Amino acid sequence: MARKLVYDRVLFTAVVMLVALGLAMVYSASAVQARGQAFNPYLLRQALAAAIGFGLMLLAMHVDYRRLREPFAVWGLLLGVLALLVLVLLGPELNATRRWLFIAGLTFQPSELAKLALVLYLASQLARKEDRVSSSELLLPAGLVTGLLAGLILLEPDLGTAVLLVATAGTMLFLAGLPWRHILLGAAALVPLAALAIAAAPYRRQRLLTFLDPESDPLGSGFQVLQSLIAVGSGGLFGRGPGESLQKLHFLPYPFTDFIYAILAEELGFVGAVFVLLLFAAVLWRGVRAGVNAPDSFGRYLAWGVTTVLVLQALINMSVVLGLFPTKGMPLPFLSYGGSSIVVTLVLCGLLLNLSQHA
Repeated sequence: MARKLVYDRVLFTAVVMLVALGLAMVYSASAVQARGQAFNPYLLRQALAAAIGFGLMLLAMHVDYRRLREPFAVWGLLLGVLALLVLVLLGPELNATRRWLFIAGLTFQPSELAKLALVLYLASQLARKEDRVSSSELLLPAGLVTGLLAGLILLEPDLGTAVLLVATAGTMLFLAGLPWRHILLGAAALVPLAALAIAAAPYRRQRLLTFLDPESDPLGSGFQVLQSLIAVGSGGLFGRGPGESLQKLHFLPYPFTDFIYAILAEELGFVGAVFVLLLFAAVLWRGVRAGVNAPDSFGRYLAWGVTTVLVLQALINMSVVLGLFPTKGMPLPFLSYGGSSIVVTLVLCGLLLNLSQHA
């Protein structure tokens, strides 16, 4: 008798808890901006995106993941994302950037979909060329695709997501057996490119200087990170209580987006902040486990790539909130307000849950 497929209940529970906590925090953190309206529009939009994301997650859980290895799926998604990334550069600006496509009154960020496209492409390449991981036959196309996606996203401009894609690619290649010397050579080659990207944009230079000494301009460039640290510190052990944040009262700009973790720490305290860390640790644990127990190499690299994207993005966001990393406009998966982010994040989780059934 064929074995009944059972999804990873620990991973599923962690995902549901993170989404539920995210909706609660978006409602709380956006309360000031939504004041005077009958319904909180930020919560409604986030809840709708989460519902769509859960629907797509369930679909991803029940589709045979091996079909994603087919060239039509891999190249279709990759070429489609590249076309969208080019198209978004031709669109209108919003907040001095071109990151969003505007469709029928809705917005979508193609850079979010680029994470899925890159992981799927690299997983298929590594599965087919696992015994040639150090050869140019693998490294050249992997580098070109990663560089093309990261370069187009950098033009939006979005340095944070570009760095995330490059770091994800490097992690997947390392886990596939790429020697340390290749990793170090690649990192050394990227250092001058990163320095050039920072030097070419005055606001990036200012962010780096602010990171080194945020108190040098407490009412200017250092305002956001200092207010974030005040929020985290004032939460104490158990927090001020749900909905009782003071920093969301126009002290911390856009508290329901990239800095929502600071509001969470203020309202739920050290205990709440650590609880979120533990939920992401559960995602890491179960994602790595799904890869280790995957029935084939494609499933293994797909699981590890998805896990890397989710956890690494969370760590970067939390590091920014805690002043451990220069300020970047990168959402916290599951929690930050943003429809594109939560939909793609839940699709990635659906793939992980799919792979966990075949362990």
